[in-house]
Amino acid sequence: MAPPPGKRARSSSPGGNSSSSSDGGSGNSSNASPPATVKKLRFKVTPRKATTPQRLPVQQSAAGARPSSSAAASGTAASLKRRYRPGSVALREIRRLQRTTDLLLRKLPFARLVRELQAPFTKQPFRWQAEALLALQEAAEAHLVRLFEDANMCAIHAKRVTVMVKDLQLARRIRGRNLGE
Repeated sequence: MAPPPGKRARSSSPGGNSSSSSDGGSGNSSNASPPATVKKLRFKVTPRKATTPQRLPVQQSAAGARPSSSAAASGTAASLKRRYRPGSVALREIRRLQRTTDLLLRKLPFARLVRELQAPFTKQPFRWQAEALLALQEAAEAHLVRLFEDANMCAIHAKRVTVMVKDLQLARRIRGRNLGE
């Protein structure tokens, strides 16, 4: 399994001088030690050659993270998440939320807010029934939905699609329920 003697002598000396060897030129001792040095040299050379091509794809993938559209166009990157056109996900979410009658706000944060707002008006904390908190949350969400509908109509009237603070203020002013000011 050992390589031929000519190749051993050539690979054992890095300078290319095959006549000078470290074991003094004895035949049997040179058969035992050079395969170990040949294996060491092969292991030293092989990773260098193998790491150079591996570094290039890593650099290309790090720099190539930006042009993901070319990878998606080729069809090879099936693991990439699908990108929808701007606005289509928002429209899908609007349709999904309009189909449901579920509460949009979380129950516990809303209950904490109610208790926090109730605390300055009473000396001791009140106990709230679950149905009372649910009724209050239903009424609050219905009020907010109507307010945002009116604000959306104000934005559309101003030839915009984005609801702004001034739209909410105008909707509250038109309603005549400007209790905060």
